[in-house]
Amino acid sequence: MYERIREKLGILADAAKYDVSCSSSGSNRKNENKGIGDAEGTGICHTYTEDGRCVSLLKILLTNHCIYDCAFCVSRRSNDIKRAAFTVEEVVELTMNFYRRNYIEGLFLSSGIFKNADYTMERLVRIVKKLRHEERFNGYIHLKTIPGASDDLLHEAGLYADRMSINLEMPTEKGLKLLAPEKSHADVKKPLKYIQNNITQFESERALIKSVPKFVPAGQSTQIVVGATPESDKEILYTANAFYQNFSLKRVYYSGYIPISNDARLPVIGSQPPLIRENRLYQADWLMRFYGFKVQEILNDVHPNLEADVDPKLSWALRNLDQFPIDINTADYYMILRVPGIGVGSALKIVQARKFNRLYESHLRKLGISFRKARHFIRYADSPMHLKEYEAGHIKGLIFSESKSKYLSNPNNQLSLF
Repeated sequence: MYERIREKLGILADAAKYDVSCSSSGSNRKNENKGIGDAEGTGICHTYTEDGRCVSLLKILLTNHCIYDCAFCVSRRSNDIKRAAFTVEEVVELTMNFYRRNYIEGLFLSSGIFKNADYTMERLVRIVKKLRHEERFNGYIHLKTIPGASDDLLHEAGLYADRMSINLEMPTEKGLKLLAPEKSHADVKKPLKYIQNNITQFESERALIKSVPKFVPAGQSTQIVVGATPESDKEILYTANAFYQNFSLKRVYYSGYIPISNDARLPVIGSQPPLIRENRLYQADWLMRFYGFKVQEILNDVHPNLEADVDPKLSWALRNLDQFPIDINTADYYMILRVPGIGVGSALKIVQARKFNRLYESHLRKLGISFRKARHFIRYADSPMHLKEYEAGHIKGLIFSESKSKYLSNPNNQLSLF
């Protein structure tokens, strides 16, 4: 019995690794009933919370059986792989045993679709319900939404999960129909909208009645596969931006396609996953979410793809040199955010520090900015009297010549965020 469970765990944990939509929870489900676990401030599967702590999660599929034949998916029905399925009780027992041994801080539960959407979703709901009520488990739970599941099941799932997500997969309907003709983006939008409306409704009611339960307190997310179909970065980011605006998503995840299939529609097995492209998309996503950039500023018809050799903020700055240099002692916060080499934390420090004194080069270096990059776009109290006005290509060359990054000589590595 133990060996069979162990075999299932190996199969279904391995199949779950292709879903990258893991994040810190953003949940505040406290342990108030003398139960087990506490989701307040915790997160999931080898990621980092907002305060920098690394956290882990039992990340598994309920089953890798699936009625769909999506060309990009390892669990597609035509793939000749070992199949397995947990029972409801087995997932509950595994979660509690792993948690008691301090291996995990929560559960990330997804599934292939066997029989139909409601049949699968009903079992996922039974698992999280048993964990919450019978085991009194208060840890973090991220539950995948099954496309096509009934509103009643989605409603019940939202009462027990901290975060829910449903994968968009391909960035365009055309790309999805190419590789997964049985699916559509409408199947994703419908449950996203339903859950968004319920989150809003529950929050409104809780403002009046404190006893109203939480409903998906950590919000929703989705995942877009990058590189399996020929969409441009512009198409990918515009889709992500639309989903942020229309469904109030917490995150959009970008997953570089790993070739797993001998299919003429897909990159050949052995080709490198687009890790740098994936990283650039995350950087651009960060600019939209935290730096005040509009998606049209980052990519447009003239610049439909992100550059591999420079990050999106530096690329934008080099294309808009007419907006620089800015005076670091007088510029507003949002313009300081647009300076390459200055992050959100450093920008806040600059705004606070200059209330007490004009900022000199020495101050800026101490505030943690990347001065070698930022100096081409700013003026400060002791700037040189006569500054040369370089062209974009010259500035880019200077930054590269001053950089000691190991990644410049190894383009297959994944870069840091900023």
